[in-house]
Amino acid sequence: MLAKANRIVRGDDFRRIVRTGRRAGGPLAVVHRTKPGAAVSRFGFIVSKQVGNAVVRNRVKRRLSEIVREQLPAHGAEDIVIRALPPAGQADFATLRAGITALLERR
Repeated sequence: MLAKANRIVRGDDFRRIVRTGRRAGGPLAVVHRTKPGAAVSRFGFIVSKQVGNAVVRNRVKRRLSEIVREQLPAHGAEDIVIRALPPAGQADFATLRAGITALLERR
């Protein structure tokens, strides 16, 4: 799990980042990033019911959180929202990691 300082939890922050941030898309997810609202990198996850049932959605969220936690030191201060697409529910961890890592490395 990400530290509290590295999580986006307010709906206003999610809306601001998705509406005003730059977007990079892939087959498993879409990454929205914008200037920071804080001095550290913050991440948020959007996993809709289209991804799967509650078990699948929670598994995807846990996997995304772990992938981001591993890469946290490599990011400067920015706000990032990762929106999972339906194929993310069927992807294994290695495939999801490769897809998300590629999206996070785009600037």
